[in-house]
Amino acid sequence: MKNIYVGVNDKSIDLFEGMYRVPNGISYNSYIIRDEKSAVFDTVDEKFGGEWLDNVSAALDGRNPDYLIILHMEPDHSANIFRFMEKYPDTCIVGNSKTFVLIKEFFGDFAFNRLEVKDGDTLSLGSRSLTFVFAPMVHWPEVMTVYDGEDKALYSADAFGKFGSLDTEEEWEEQARRYYYGIVGKFGNAVQGLFKKLSAYDIQKIYPLHGPALTENVGYYMNKYDLWSRYAFESDGVFIAYNSVYGHTRKAVELLAKLLKENGTEVIARDLARDDWAQCVADAFKYRNTVIAATTYNGDVFPAVREFIDRLKERNFRNRRVGIIENGGWAPFAAKAIQKRLEDCKDIEYCPTQVTLHAALDGQSSSALKALADELKG
Repeated sequence: MKNIYVGVNDKSIDLFEGMYRVPNGISYNSYIIRDEKSAVFDTVDEKFGGEWLDNVSAALDGRNPDYLIILHMEPDHSANIFRFMEKYPDTCIVGNSKTFVLIKEFFGDFAFNRLEVKDGDTLSLGSRSLTFVFAPMVHWPEVMTVYDGEDKALYSADAFGKFGSLDTEEEWEEQARRYYYGIVGKFGNAVQGLFKKLSAYDIQKIYPLHGPALTENVGYYMNKYDLWSRYAFESDGVFIAYNSVYGHTRKAVELLAKLLKENGTEVIARDLARDDWAQCVADAFKYRNTVIAATTYNGDVFPAVREFIDRLKERNFRNRRVGIIENGGWAPFAAKAIQKRLEDCKDIEYCPTQVTLHAALDGQSSSALKALADELKG
């Protein structure tokens, strides 16, 4: 039979991993495959242990589980291992060598049946066989995926996840992109390594640990992940990331956005001090062009802009064109500070026109904005 969903929705959470805003919550996904033997995939966040165990019991319908397969040891997926084993002590935990190191670190020493698998190993449940495909650093070192050849399904751990509970009606792409660049984005090379392994399998369904099961048009989702993990842009448009203390820099951003739209260029602008930082990071990776418009502050650049650039660097920002608007009154320094912070990023092309405001827009800076808009045309 096909798998049975036994996961939970978390609608009470405000910050995922202590930093990502999730107004629509998040899901912690767990599945059971029932064959001649039964296998449970992962647990859920600690506070939902009771609900999850009830779901597991109902799905097993009086049977005892043979295996608990741990794809990922992050606590939102592993927190209830000990509680599960108290209820089902004869179950065998399936993991790799790094999995069992982390189990000891989280739970200390306790006796349990274990099966240590290696990359490419298989496990028979009866009529179907599971193949373990390791995915180190997507995004923890112990991560592995499982391919079910009978169902042509990939159990993908955190890969292909998205923010939002399962009862949230929204398109996959926006929150999946935000999730990817926030959590997995630094590890693009590791994702590409996983893709090389997965090319050997006919994948028609994907079951991630967060977000909906992907059971139709799987090629679309695979293509998105391939593009994101290669740090390729999705649009020739422009993302304007700005801060504005008294409104003058914002007026320059509004003028640039107007000029770009008149040129037929897709453009979106966000205030780095007010808008969600993870969305800003995702937008910077989505578009070919990022314009950073910033005020000079304490001989450097405005703090929200510093944090934005640091977050881009942490996620290997590269292969992009960058425009700069600085505002500095008597001593503009933001442009130099921005370029200094970006100097370790690979393959960054700077627009020839750098716009400098001495407090407010004037004829010279307005003309420079027009030149910048022309350079940013798709």
